[in-house]
Amino acid sequence: MKYSHHPTPLLEREHWRELNGLWRFSFDDEARWHHPSEVVFDREIQVPYAPESRQSGLHDENFHTVVWYGLTLTTTPQEREGRLLLHFGAVDYLATVWANGRLVAQHQGGHTPFAADITQQARAGETVEIVVRAQDNPHDLAKPRGKQDWQREPHSIWYPRTTGIWQTVWLEQVPETSIRKLRWSSDMERWQIGMELEIAGPLRPDLSVRVRLSRNGELLVDDRYSLRHSELSRKMALADPGIDDFRNDLLWSPKHPQLIDAELELLVGDTVIDRVRSYTALRSVGVAGNRFMLNGRPYYLKMVLDQGYWPQSLMTATDEELRRDVELTRQLGFNGARKHQKIESPRWLYWCDVLGLLVWEEMPSPYRFTPGAVKNLVREWTEVLERDMSHPCIVAWVPFNESWGVPDLPTNPAHRDYVRALYHLTKTLDPGRPVIGNDGWEHVATDIVTIHDYADDPEMLRRRYGTLESTRLSLEQQQPADRALTLGDFQATTQPVVLSEFGGIAYIPDQGRGWGYSESESESDFLADYVALLEAIHECHGLSGFCYTQLTDTFQEKNGLLYEDRTPKADLFKLARSTRGKRSAREMTFDAQLNPYGNSSRGPEVGQDSLLLAELEHD
Repeated sequence: MKYSHHPTPLLEREHWRELNGLWRFSFDDEARWHHPSEVVFDREIQVPYAPESRQSGLHDENFHTVVWYGLTLTTTPQEREGRLLLHFGAVDYLATVWANGRLVAQHQGGHTPFAADITQQARAGETVEIVVRAQDNPHDLAKPRGKQDWQREPHSIWYPRTTGIWQTVWLEQVPETSIRKLRWSSDMERWQIGMELEIAGPLRPDLSVRVRLSRNGELLVDDRYSLRHSELSRKMALADPGIDDFRNDLLWSPKHPQLIDAELELLVGDTVIDRVRSYTALRSVGVAGNRFMLNGRPYYLKMVLDQGYWPQSLMTATDEELRRDVELTRQLGFNGARKHQKIESPRWLYWCDVLGLLVWEEMPSPYRFTPGAVKNLVREWTEVLERDMSHPCIVAWVPFNESWGVPDLPTNPAHRDYVRALYHLTKTLDPGRPVIGNDGWEHVATDIVTIHDYADDPEMLRRRYGTLESTRLSLEQQQPADRALTLGDFQATTQPVVLSEFGGIAYIPDQGRGWGYSESESESDFLADYVALLEAIHECHGLSGFCYTQLTDTFQEKNGLLYEDRTPKADLFKLARSTRGKRSAREMTFDAQLNPYGNSSRGPEVGQDSLLLAELEHD
């Protein structure tokens, strides 16, 4: 497939442009101003970088409650003809947008997108004055904030704050009647692709939508549906080749990330009034017994914890940096990433789809339990699900981590009900993926039992997880961080068990400040310690997968396999060999009944990037 450069490749139109670059800017620490006419801009900022970052040009890490942005937008004649939407990838936390002094959008939530319709203002003249107010109380622990520190200096496992605009701002031309939302799903049992779409604007007579699906230029589906309502849901059957190897050619997996190109045309009669490009994939995920399942077969998860921070730009990254992180994760031998306490840019998820990297998507946590905190999290979590549900790379949802935001799970029934409610809400909105209710410990509702265990003795890990029996005993007796692994009447009997945090070996060659969960004294020691730990994990047959902490050094945490600049701390191929182990993700003992589709264990390799493949296969 042709690579996309669009901010949202799952819903891509031809006419759009980025508005990143220099904007006017001002701090408003006392929240004195309430309307653009009152604002005095006294500096500039490089959007979309947060003012706390060096890349923004400001690098101001002080506490700032309110910030203001201004841009004089010069539109083209073409942009003034139809509807014009101003998109924000993410603004932390409460955003208010004006165009020519008129309120056009408000949005609450620091990790999800929104748009403002500025059609009227664009038609009034060649320029539009855009002003954005972002309110982000740095001390508010009742909003989802993830790893953003509430102290002046980063401490422990928390990092510098991100205030205001931190993802791409872009302009899009759309027709009066257009495709507003598009959602994909797949049903491998019936060999079907599911599509749901919503239409914005007036429903004109004789309105229809044409859907074409293709794989590598080969047409798979060419359907046309009449539109009588603003919503449409359809299942499109693909021709089932039947034979295993031909089936594997169409299935998406890390070994063979086959995507299906999609083109949708909105028509009045035979006249096309809107056209969007997208993509989807045919794959299934789930759990069966004590195994995670991918495409109907047991699949061993080899993941890495990914914080998604860069030293110069904090949570914001260029497209090249996002792609490089995915490539490095693959080159290190991992087949998945647990994006930790961050909702990453859709561009990162796009590269995970294209290059074949499984993703556990985790909601950034608030740290208080109040009615307001509950509302904040539920609101934003449902927006996250809506934004990212169509990405085939996402194979699990994680609404809570380590009881953050629900600190009294063992003693407070309301906290347990909250976790159960989010688990079931997520399963209701997306029945097709596993949900981990509270990653790490104190499980009350989950499809996969996850454990955070930073024991640095390989033999101890073997004793705890070497067999199914010892693993079940550990679930009953072990208390990492003095926390029980399960609570109340929840019984971890048949679920897969994944060691979703372990390792965290620090190597700090310059003896600078920083920490890890254990420390190596030299590069050779670091490699030897990693090899020994991973050998033990691969011998733990009670586990269905692991997630190593972590991909990169992140500020004071020096426990990455890579330095902050993404250079490896030891020989990349030797690290990758240890990550992969002696067995592939599919080479494990399993019940034949857990392979209902009869898929071959052999599959074609990644085809998009021969250099990446060569590095993966280096031995």
